[in-house]
Amino acid sequence: ELTPVCWLILLLRTLVYSSLGQGGASLSVNPDRSQFFEYESVSLSCEVQGNSSGWRVVRNPDRGNLSECNTDWGKQQGSSCNVLLIPSYSGVYWCESGSGEHSNAVNITVHAGAVILESPALPVTEGDSVTLRCRYQRTPSNPTADFYKDGYLIRTETTGEMTIPAVSKSDEGLYKCTNSEGESPESWMTVTGDRVEEE
Repeated sequence: ELTPVCWLILLLRTLVYSSLGQGGASLSVNPDRSQFFEYESVSLSCEVQGNSSGWRVVRNPDRGNLSECNTDWGKQQGSSCNVLLIPSYSGVYWCESGSGEHSNAVNITVHAGAVILESPALPVTEGDSVTLRCRYQRTPSNPTADFYKDGYLIRTETTGEMTIPAVSKSDEGLYKCTNSEGESPESWMTVTGDRVEEE
């Protein structure tokens, strides 16, 4: 479990790296969510305009040690890094080139508990429809979930999922959900007004 201080440091790192120049690369996450149960898999890919050689997926865990895919975590397959997740792999991930350029960064949380919040790992665009889901290790007898933003209860949903039909900048914040099974970690949802231009 990340302490609030460690979480804040990770969030700040994510925001710093997200604000850096894209350097012609972007990190994609499949599936696109920021929380995972222990032993789930995620595929991280460096999508590079032009020559993709020299780009690698790296992570910075809360101890501050930078490490790259295919060393002690992950398996490189082409331009993707496939990771079987354990809690110590929680941290900030991004793509980095040999010359030190950075892509966007994402904060991934791996939870050994009973409940996670399915929320987008990548920024969402204003006007988009976004669904947040409370997900459980085992099927709950009652799927009703409470959704919190920035520490305040905003909605209770009997289906266990909450849809924002058209997100706005005011929806940006720190989300979590709770259910009779337990409580999810918190994850930051970024809302941007910039649509990514297709090449």
